[in-house]
Amino acid sequence: MRHVYAFLAFLAAAVVSGAAAAQAYRPDFDPSKLKGPAAGPANEVLVLGTSHLSQLPESFDPANLRPLVDRLAGWRPDGIAIEELSGTQCDFMRRYPGRYKDSIPIYCPDTAPAQAATGLDVAAATAQAEALLAAWPANPSAGQRRRLAALFLAGGEQASALVQWLQLPQAERRASDGLDATLVERLETLKDKRDESILIAARLAARLGHERVYPMDDHTADRPTVDRKAAGEAMSKAWDNPALKRRMEAIKAREAKIGTAEGVLALYRADNAPGATQLAFDSDFGAALEESSSQRFGRRYIGYWETRNLRMAGNIRDVLAARPGMRMLVIVGASHKGYLEAYLHQMHDVRVVDAAPLLR
Repeated sequence: MRHVYAFLAFLAAAVVSGAAAAQAYRPDFDPSKLKGPAAGPANEVLVLGTSHLSQLPESFDPANLRPLVDRLAGWRPDGIAIEELSGTQCDFMRRYPGRYKDSIPIYCPDTAPAQAATGLDVAAATAQAEALLAAWPANPSAGQRRRLAALFLAGGEQASALVQWLQLPQAERRASDGLDATLVERLETLKDKRDESILIAARLAARLGHERVYPMDDHTADRPTVDRKAAGEAMSKAWDNPALKRRMEAIKAREAKIGTAEGVLALYRADNAPGATQLAFDSDFGAALEESSSQRFGRRYIGYWETRNLRMAGNIRDVLAARPGMRMLVIVGASHKGYLEAYLHQMHDVRVVDAAPLLR
């Protein structure tokens, strides 16, 4: 038996040695150290982390966003990406309701009214919008803007539709060219929605003369939770930690001051300060990583979170690939900021810009 024990000990040592070697191994190829091109403008990306405006206290006044928006306008982005799903992704998700039935009502606007007004489904409306943009004149008529707004709504791109609507003179904001009374009402309601994709991104895009914004969120990693009760209990236990308490106290203190423009700027400075993502990790994702249930709910959550951020980074990179040399402003929930910056930094033709100087 002694030789059996010796063999088992050898196997155990080999397993431990292999695990240690795997942990110590670092790939020798680092894309972030191979930046290019040597000549010509690089792509610049500024990631603005934001608190979700819909969740701020009633003391928040959208007018107090003006100093922030002025600073962002001064950076002169060529494109603005937002934390929304594209119409085409929502169209894809609707084809798989068994997996995405919980996500669709939350993240995907109803395109049926716009389809009724235009006679176009998401795919056809998207194709027509792209064709219009490819031949877009320097000085589009009001009718062209209304038509493009209608196509964006039918394609599930509400924020981009609003970019067109906001560039119309008040007298031209009326039903025509594919927009009926129902769609006009939707746009008028949408323009004041407490949402950073609307109050910051769409309004800034219209101010800068852009024709659209770029939805870059991704929820294709969503899946139904098999045991909601067990998952909820496990995750609540993981999130009951000192780091989350510190984080919530800091958020509460900042939100108490958002009744002024300076208070709103202070909120954005904190959301984009060094260490903000580390605190989010310690309180949320890091705690989930160590969650100890037999079902490993925490690691499933981390898998979803990393996949979502990787695909968001990929969506941003895809836009940059079509227009090399862009300056891209990305407006995203603050917990995503550090992940997106880290992933985008790995890409050869992307320079990540520090948002902090802009917010001073």
